[in-house]
Parts: sequence; C-alpha cells; structure tokens
Amino acid sequence: MRVLFLGDIIAKTGRRALQAGLPRLRGRLGADLCIANVENAAGIFGVTERVVNDIVAAGVDIMTSGNHVWDKREGVALLDRRTDILRPANYPPGVAGRGFVLREIALTPVAVMNLQGRTFMHAIDCPFRTADALLAEFPAAVRVILVDFHAEATSEKQALGLYLDGRVSAVVGTHTHVQTADERILPRGTAFMTDIGMVGPVDSIIGVRKEQVIDRFIKGIPVRFEVASGRSHIDGCLVDVDEATGRARSVERVRERVELDEEDA
Repeated sequence: MRVLFLGDIIAKTGRRALQAGLPRLRGRLGADLCIANVENAAGIFGVTERVVNDIVAAGVDIMTSGNHVWDKREGVALLDRRTDILRPANYPPGVAGRGFVLREIALTPVAVMNLQGRTFMHAIDCPFRTADALLAEFPAAVRVILVDFHAEATSEKQALGLYLDGRVSAVVGTHTHVQTADERILPRGTAFMTDIGMVGPVDSIIGVRKEQVIDRFIKGIPVRFEVASGRSHIDGCLVDVDEATGRARSVERVRERVELDEEDA
C-alpha cells in the first residue's frame, strides 16, 4: 500500500496549489491513500466546511490537524460531524471530535492516528501513553497504522517515532512547515520523518508574507499575518507499506512545485 502524507496546507495559496498539483502527483506516485494536515487551511488558522470540501475534492482522503483546529467555531463543529477530519487524540476527554479513524483501503484495514506534542506547546495529555492506549484498542487485523505527530520539538518527534517503532507503519511530523531531510526506516520497520513540510508558497516564511514576519522580529510587536502568494510547493512523503506485516518497505521525501499566478493564490 502506497500512502501519501502531505504537510500543513496553508490557507488559500496552499489550497490552490493542492487543487492544481495533487491530482497529477497522486497519479504519478500511485498513492492508494492520501492524508493531509489541514489545521492552517482556512485563513491560516482553522478550517471551515467549504475549505475541507475543496481539499477532499482535490484528492485528500483523511485530514489530520493540531492546535489550530480550534481557531474557528465552524471548524470545531465539523469535528463531531465528519469522520474524515481528526484532531489530536491526546486532548482531554470531553472535547469535540476524534483522534483516530479506521478505514478499509483496497480491502486492507487501516488506522490513522493523530497526536500532538507538548514540548514548547500547550500542555495536554501524554501523546506516548495515548498512543499505547489506542494501539491496545485496535483490532488485531489492523496492521497498517499511520501516525501524524503534530509537534514543535524535533527531539519529541524522534522520541515518539522510536517509541512506536515496530508497532506502527509510519510516524510523520507536522507543525513546523519546514521539510526535514531525515526520512528513514527505523530498526523495527516503522517509516519516520521529523517534519514533512507544508503545502504553500515558496517565497514566504512558513507560509506567511516574509515582510510581516521580518518586521515582527525586528520591532518585537504584534503583526497581523497574511498568507503569501505565488509559486508554491506541495511537501510530504510517500510511504510504501507491506499490508501483511504493517512494516514500511520504503519512505520517500516528496516536493512538487506548482506555478500559481498572483491573482490565483
């Protein structure tokens, strides 16, 4: 089974890049399943129903998220209504939504799990113990298990990858919007990549207009961020999983350039 993971989709520019580039990318890679992080998909923060419908229409099957999924009231309401959008599983009991989903892809049962880190982020429940609890609940027939770990610290991401090595098929990191070059198969067969990057504008600082971010660093005062536009890239990774064992055969970094006119972005 070939699984395409996509990094954080950044607002309108990222959505336009996805619509323009994902159909041919998915076809060229032969992806059976596409998973994308959508927490920044609507105006940089949060999601709306129109936005997630556009993302699904572009070719994404399951949407993961992170700390910004709570930023739009409409998006929070979607978490209970739709099974194709996940929020991190390690939020405390009582919050909206779900942290995993079970699907059947080409006659193979698949689990997708969403977790969030705690280092340099808001303190929520432990992602390590949450992963243990979920794995204990999954049916034995579910061997393909895919994890989006939305976290800030590279060390925490690497720690979770090694902690789950051999128990899940892949652990990929999201949140920083900067693609790392450390994709590999861990010793017990789990595919790992610290951060798979973003779907958004190249000429930007993590998707935001560069002038605004630089101004904030220089002046030290709040600045209203706006998404950048123009030439974009679709970042992610492709994981080939053995359906019988759940182990990863290979992991490949993906970066697809997409040319967008300024008025289209």
